[in-house]
Amino acid sequence: MNKSDSERMATVLENNGYKKALNFNEANLVVVNMCSVKQSAVDIIFSLGQKFKEQRTKNKKQKTILTGCILKKDRKKFAEKFDFILNVEDLPYWSKTLNLDNQLVKTDDYFKINPKYSNKFSASIPIMTGCNNFCAYCIVPYTRGREISRPTKEIICEVKNLIKQDCKEIWLLGQNVNSYNNEQRTENKEQKINFPKLLKLINYIPGNFWIRFTSSHPKDFSDELIEAIVECKKVTEYLNLPVQSGNNEILKKMNRSYTISHYKKLVKKIRKKIPDITLSTDVIVGFPNETKKQFEDTVKLFKEIKFDMAYISKYSLRPGTAAAELKDNVPQKEKDRREKVLTEILKETALGNNKKYIGKKIEVLVEKHKNSFLIGKSWHYKTVKFKGPKKLIGQFVKVKIIDALSWGLKGKIV
Repeated sequence: MNKSDSERMATVLENNGYKKALNFNEANLVVVNMCSVKQSAVDIIFSLGQKFKEQRTKNKKQKTILTGCILKKDRKKFAEKFDFILNVEDLPYWSKTLNLDNQLVKTDDYFKINPKYSNKFSASIPIMTGCNNFCAYCIVPYTRGREISRPTKEIICEVKNLIKQDCKEIWLLGQNVNSYNNEQRTENKEQKINFPKLLKLINYIPGNFWIRFTSSHPKDFSDELIEAIVECKKVTEYLNLPVQSGNNEILKKMNRSYTISHYKKLVKKIRKKIPDITLSTDVIVGFPNETKKQFEDTVKLFKEIKFDMAYISKYSLRPGTAAAELKDNVPQKEKDRREKVLTEILKETALGNNKKYIGKKIEVLVEKHKNSFLIGKSWHYKTVKFKGPKKLIGQFVKVKIIDALSWGLKGKIV
């Protein structure tokens, strides 16, 4: 989401005559687009702000902007380090605030600013912003605010423009895409467009492209959404479904609004309808008061579900969240151990899942060229490495899989 926001910032700045600087020292203007999910990220930005403050004594022309997800209580300390603290949603007015040349405001909605896409063949499109879930460990509702869905017509228009430019992969973004809900006027009547309907509308757009989305909440992953994924031939068979913990008591403390029984039934339902689905998850180890026995429930879940990938985080206290009121009482050494245990299980299950692809011919969207190898992502969001010319970057390529690793596949061009 921050990367997508940065692409819109680039449009505003380039419209005012700015070009990318080679490094911080040469820059007249430095924009820091921060994430506040972890306190460690906030601490890094504070150190960076101090560095810029010291640098301005040498380069007095340099100005700095801090934007992104910023807690109100953090703004005061950051104000001492940065020249401007600006809201992303106020992007249409940045020119005026910064006293730049191009002060013509054509919109008051920053989503309507055409992004300066950083990638020509894979693009991220925010379909909504904010979150209403208030998970105990998460700062997003306090920095991004409540859920706001973008108008369906705007999203469809942005996708169509990208497809005309030969974009091959569309990522639909939202803190919880399942919550997308918009009213669209068609043929003199109001039609409610939820996320499954939005997927279908995008799927019907002519062109050879893939549709991916992130992130989904297990509490409102509906049967209608599962059926839409099955029906839409451009929606890839990859799903990130964060579980966060394998223990019901911890889930309740996290304010996750579902049980492990619900999660397992949902996964079973999804796999029945989409047998080849690649499933990744997010999990937090060492949440306040999580016992070794409770952690073992997460271990059992990992062994049972056999995830293809998992983003494992060690809990760290984030001031401003509900969980910050709890004592961070799981020792760091124990958090490290728990992370290692889950990683080892994941290595084994991911390798087992990946071995199923050996001998198969699959389509790969080539992302980069490194050390004479091409690296890309498959329909199932598997990283695939194979030899080939640099000119194939941004193209779909047919590849035969010859070997499997825990974190990817090796192949050769067919």
